[in-house]
Amino acid sequence: METLIISIPDKKTALVKQILKGLGVTIKSETKDQMKPSDYAKSINISKEDAKNMLKEVSESRKEWERDI
Repeated sequence: METLIISIPDKKTALVKQILKGLGVTIKSETKDQMKPSDYAKSINISKEDAKNMLKEVSESRKEWERDI
């Protein structure tokens, strides 16, 4: 059996799944259950600028940590 990874537009997901299941295809995971990084940002109400600052701090901390090893 072959494994494929496909991207399906949200509006077509149900139709594509129905067709594939009708052909005997096994669908292992549902991507709707997984959050995108942008979804996390929305859920904690963080601005892009705040996110950039946080990433910068993490990067700087990592550089300091690697330097101290």
